[in-house]
Amino acid sequence: MIYDQRTYTCKPGTIAKQLAIYEKYGFAPQTKNLGQPLLFAMTEVGEINSYVHIWAYKDLAERDAKRAAMMADPDWQTYLKESTEAGYLVHQENTIRKSVPFITPS
Repeated sequence: MIYDQRTYTCKPGTIAKQLAIYEKYGFAPQTKNLGQPLLFAMTEVGEINSYVHIWAYKDLAERDAKRAAMMADPDWQTYLKESTEAGYLVHQENTIRKSVPFITPS
């Protein structure tokens, strides 16, 4: 099992606007193609202008196939266009994590 952790940082004062764009345009096509995230959360303490989501995949091949399908989805392309035009995002960091051998994912 691998975990794709994606952290996004917004310009100060714009996180609610960015999440509204995602809710309106991005959530449906993303979950249609990737399934439900393990976590989707805003930062309460720390880098307060950021949010994170974590997706689980069997392996990198499954991740690549699902993300390719999402990128080919016209509705996802609409979200990317709306998000880019809004210009609220300033940084993105993606990390692929792997389970430790002594923990069995549920």
